[in-house]
Amino acid sequence: KFDPREANKFRDFPLTEKTQKGCLELCKYKVPTVIQSKSLIPSLKGEDILGAAKTGSGKTLAFIIPILEKLFKLKWSSIDGVGALVLTPTRELAYQIFEVLRKVGKYHDFSAGLVIGGKEMNKESEFINNTNIIISTPGRLLHHMDQTPGFSVDNLQILVLDEADRMLDMGFQQDLNCILQNLPAHKQTLLYSATQTRSVKDLARLNMTNWVLLSDFELANHSTPDQLTQRYVVCDIAEKLNFLWSFIRTHPSKKILVFLSTCKQVRFVFELFSRVDPELPVLCLHGSMPQMKRLSVYQTFISKSSVVLLSTDLASRGLDFPSVDWVVQCDCPEDVSTYIHRVGRTARYEKDGRALLMLLPSEENEMVKQLKDNKVPIEKINANPNKLTRITRNAESLCASDVTLKQFAQRAFVSYLKSVGMNKNKDIFSVKLIDYESFAGSLGLSKTPRVRFIDK
Repeated sequence: KFDPREANKFRDFPLTEKTQKGCLELCKYKVPTVIQSKSLIPSLKGEDILGAAKTGSGKTLAFIIPILEKLFKLKWSSIDGVGALVLTPTRELAYQIFEVLRKVGKYHDFSAGLVIGGKEMNKESEFINNTNIIISTPGRLLHHMDQTPGFSVDNLQILVLDEADRMLDMGFQQDLNCILQNLPAHKQTLLYSATQTRSVKDLARLNMTNWVLLSDFELANHSTPDQLTQRYVVCDIAEKLNFLWSFIRTHPSKKILVFLSTCKQVRFVFELFSRVDPELPVLCLHGSMPQMKRLSVYQTFISKSSVVLLSTDLASRGLDFPSVDWVVQCDCPEDVSTYIHRVGRTARYEKDGRALLMLLPSEENEMVKQLKDNKVPIEKINANPNKLTRITRNAESLCASDVTLKQFAQRAFVSYLKSVGMNKNKDIFSVKLIDYESFAGSLGLSKTPRVRFIDK
C-alpha cells in the first residue's frame, strides 16, 4: 500500500511512466514540495481540493500532474474535446502554467491551448473546440463560451481555479459565476489560493460539495520561506532614487526584481536609468504595456542571470522567475499580503533569497508592526547617506534638456502621490506627511507639479 509520508521523490508516487519522465527531466521537480506531497494522492484519487499554499510552493505542478494522469487513464483524445480547464487571473501566469504543462507533459499526446486576451478571437476559435487542455483567463473563456460556435465544455473532467483569491480581487466574481454555471456538475475541482478568504470559500461551496482542505502553512513558523533573508531600510523620500541606484550599482552580477507602486513610476525610472547608463541590463514590466511586449520582457528576464526588472505588482503574484537573488520594494506595499507576494518571487523551491524593503520614516512603525504581527521576520539595517551615488543630479540635467523624460517624471510624481492618497491603510500611508518639493527634486524636476485631488 502506498504511503505518501514515505514519498520523498516523484518516482515514489504512483504516476504513469510518461508523467514520471516529464517530471524527472526537470531538475527542480525531482523532490515534491509540501503542498505537492499533501495534494497529489487525494487529487489523483479524484477528490476535490481546496488548497492554501505559500507563493513559490510549487502548486502549479500539484494540479498539472493530476490533469495529465486523469486524461491519460481516461484515454482522452481530440474527439473527446475539452477534458481539463485551468483558470488563472493574468495572461502572464497563464503563459507560465502553459510552459510547465508543455515541459512536464511532453511525453503525453494531449493537445493544449492558451486562451488569453491580446490575440484575435477567430484564431483561438480555430483550435479551441479540439483542444484537450485549456489554460485561460476568465474573461477570455467567457467570450468563447458566448461567441464561438460549437465550443463545448460539456465533457469536462477536471477544473482548476488557480490564484482564486486574486481572481476575485481583480473583479472576476461575475465571470467565474457565469462560467461555473455552464460547466458539468460531475467533475473534479482543484482550487488553489494563497489566502482563504470568505469569498474564496464561497466560491468553493458554489462549485464543490465535499473537498479536502490542504495547506502548507500548518507547520510553518513564518508566513514567508525560512530561507528568505528580509531586511528594511528607512530613508527620506528625497533619497529613495539615490538609494535604489546605489543598490543596483553595487550588485552588478545579481538578478534583481524591483517593485514600484505605479506604471508611470516604472516607466520613468526605466527611462532615467537607461539614459544614465545605456549598458545597464534593465527591463520594465507594467500593465500598460502590450501583451506581447510583456511576454517578451518576462522571457528575457528569466533567461538572464544578471539583470534588473522594474515592475508594478503585475509581477508579484504567481509568476515564476527562476533564481532571483534580490527583491527590492522601492515603495511600501499596500498591505502585508502584497508584501508577502512580492518577496515570494525569490527564495522559491527551497532556494535562498534576499528581500529589501524601503520605508519612509512615517511608514516604519506601523508597517513593521503589521509585518511582525503576521509572522514576517524582518530586521532593520542602516544606510550611510554619504556613500550614496546621487542619480538625482543626472535626473536634473536630463529633465532640463529632455522634454519627454521631464513629462515621465511629472507623471511619476502625480501617480505616486495619488496611490498614497487613495490607499485605505491610513495607519501607514499619509500623503500629508510627504515633502512634495523634495520628492519632485529627487525626480529631477525644478518645479513641483500640481496634484489636483490633494492640494496641500
